[in-house]
Amino acid sequence: MRELNRKTASAKQYTERIIQFGEGNFLRAFVDWIVWNMNQTIDFNSGVVVVQPIEKGMVDVLNGQDCLYHVNLQGLDKGEPVNRLTLIDVISRAINPYSRFDEYLKLAEQPEMRFVISNTTEAGIVFDPTCRLTDKPCSSYPGKLTQLLYHRFKTFNGDLSKGLIIFPCELIFLNGHKLKEAIYKYIDLWELGNDFKKWFEEACGVYATLVDRIVPGFPHKEIEEIKEKLQYNDQLIVQAEIFHLWVIEAPQEVALEFPADMAGLNVLFVPDEKPYHDRKVVLLNGPHTVLSPVAFLSGIDIVREACQDKVVGKYINRVMYNELLETLNLPKVELEQFAGDVLERFNNPFVDHQVTSIMLNSFPKYKTRDLPGVKTYLSRNGKLPDGLVLGLAAIITYYKGGVREDGTEIKPNDAPEIIALLDELWKTNNTGKIARGVLGADFIWGEDLNEIPGLTEQIKLYLDLIQQEGMLQTVKRIIQ
Repeated sequence: MRELNRKTASAKQYTERIIQFGEGNFLRAFVDWIVWNMNQTIDFNSGVVVVQPIEKGMVDVLNGQDCLYHVNLQGLDKGEPVNRLTLIDVISRAINPYSRFDEYLKLAEQPEMRFVISNTTEAGIVFDPTCRLTDKPCSSYPGKLTQLLYHRFKTFNGDLSKGLIIFPCELIFLNGHKLKEAIYKYIDLWELGNDFKKWFEEACGVYATLVDRIVPGFPHKEIEEIKEKLQYNDQLIVQAEIFHLWVIEAPQEVALEFPADMAGLNVLFVPDEKPYHDRKVVLLNGPHTVLSPVAFLSGIDIVREACQDKVVGKYINRVMYNELLETLNLPKVELEQFAGDVLERFNNPFVDHQVTSIMLNSFPKYKTRDLPGVKTYLSRNGKLPDGLVLGLAAIITYYKGGVREDGTEIKPNDAPEIIALLDELWKTNNTGKIARGVLGADFIWGEDLNEIPGLTEQIKLYLDLIQQEGMLQTVKRIIQ
């Protein structure tokens, strides 16, 4: 079996135009895969230089393979199972700025550089006031980026044509806004001057993005089989689902410079990211949060199996199409397409997604993902959404603990004060008190949900039905 490098594999070299902060699975299976597709289909001719954002990372492993690796896409594509391997050759080199700071800074001197992309985790976009311009490098990502931008400004004497387009991919809402704020703070802290601030404002763009692709990562179970198929000893194979979505809040002139849509990719340039953020939270995360306790208490452990069950599957469709979808404000055809994509992802035959893995911190998840839909649906229809309310009753029942009918132990996992509250309420064995107590927990909801008309009574009704008839029979009642 051959080692994977540019001598043993057929790989291209591209002009270095992208600086990428982060070498992890997600960026390699998402952004670098997208750039590879653009290079293949529209001759984008862009290479990526990876910068390791923290001192301990994996750029040595990446460089050891000449920055080559395979992406293994698995899932359903228009109902057909797909399991394919693609050699990604867009990364030209990888730099650890903690050991090669001068080489890192020289990236700013390359005139062809145009884009900066990052995924430094949710904790990466932070302002650390202890950082100094003279650090080699700054500990924070925004500090490192400001160092790079300032060096570029000085190298090209404030040339407006040498600005950079910056796409943060950290999984936080309005990531671009937060990154821009941190850069401004460093400009002020380090007293870099109005000329640099003006150049940053006029020549550079920092744009909020939303990214969506499930990336399980290294295929530990199938690695030997995959290596045998490839005939390469690839230490950096990364598995990902077929679905991908990148929403970028930027004007059309930016889309013209990064024309991923021209390559047939699901990359959208939009004036406002929020509707797409809401769509993802509501139609992907929202159904996940309620299907999990309903499925588990119905004796189903895998998301795919829940979707394919003749009873729970109808429940999931009802929640998604008849309830949550009706609370969003994007065009209905677009929402239905996204909902269909979500169900296809839930049905991925290559991933056994345990419903219990989704149950962690269910109450805070319901608050952000489903409760807004309950309120909007009520205001628009004059009645409560049965499926979403049943989902909350199922969460409350799950937090009772104990064992399932088949003997499987129920292990709720949440903040200690939430676990303690549910323990005390279930000891009363009074579903009315349980409903009122959970809905009235201000420290969970930030309000008293008993004030929502009819909610307390409907939660009590479902709690009673689940105790008396079981979850599956209760689900049957609302899908008839």
